Amino acid sequence: IMALQAIKYERGSLQLLDQRLLPHEYKYLAVESIARAHQLIKDMVVRGAPAIGVAGALALATDLVANKASGAAFGSVAETEAYIKDALAYLVTSRPTAVNLMDGANKIAAATSAAAGAPGATPASVVEAVVKAAEAYFEEDLCSNKAIGAHGASALVAEVQARGRASKSYDKLCVLTHCNTGSLATSGYGTALGVIRSLHEQGKLEHAYCTETRPYNQGARLTAFELMHDGLPATLVCDSAAAYLMASGKVDAVVVGADRVVATGDTANKIGTYMLAIVAAQHNVPFFVAAPFTTPDP
Repeated sequence: IMALQAIKYERGSLQLLDQRLLPHEYKYLAVESIARAHQLIKDMVVRGAPAIGVAGALALATDLVANKASGAAFGSVAETEAYIKDALAYLVTSRPTAVNLMDGANKIAAATSAAAGAPGATPASVVEAVVKAAEAYFEEDLCSNKAIGAHGASALVAEVQARGRASKSYDKLCVLTHCNTGSLATSGYGTALGVIRSLHEQGKLEHAYCTETRPYNQGARLTAFELMHDGLPATLVCDSAAAYLMASGKVDAVVVGADRVVATGDTANKIGTYMLAIVAAQHNVPFFVAAPFTTPDP
């Protein structure tokens, strides 16, 4: 089974899966310009901070290759640098709360400055450096997700064992998650859902539960769709059923993503996360937050 892709990219071409139509329609939209990218991000065609950050970076790379002839359209290095930084600033306004969008913009702006200041710099060399930086940002997110999945799976198993709880055996766990933190929210694989994927790949997942995640229903529309698409044993539950599941001993651990982690360690995430944390604490169910290094405050 082919993994779901929120982002399809090859140099000079970018497409975003229209997540507003899922699960009923599977349709990609072409990103032909910076303005188009801004609109699609703003309209939630693509969502999830990691995916938004990658989409912004690759939109700029695609624009520079397809619309600026890989730098040949610019008359000077200064013009090239100004165009790139203006485009980055504009893209960030499409979703100011997506920390990865700002993170990616800052990294590409730094790569732009370095390339523009290099001896013998040309518009083409600056564009090439920016495109490579955007492509590297894409790959780094995927590697980060897989690392989160592997470390998270080990942490869940260890904590469940330490607390002496597991639904059937210590080798297979029933895990509950909230919102959508999978391939559709990232460059691929996922963060919290990546932990569940990793457990499944290791033969350690008994069952996954995903909540509806009202009011936008990311769990019902997206996470349930991902779990079914990838063939993982899973059940969609209404948000208000999570407490009953934990009270019944049907959940061994909870893993969620995060929109932001502040310096104190406190976490902001989708509405409903706090409720799950309180219920998990009440029933001695391990509760984990899976997030990349871009999520905590600097």
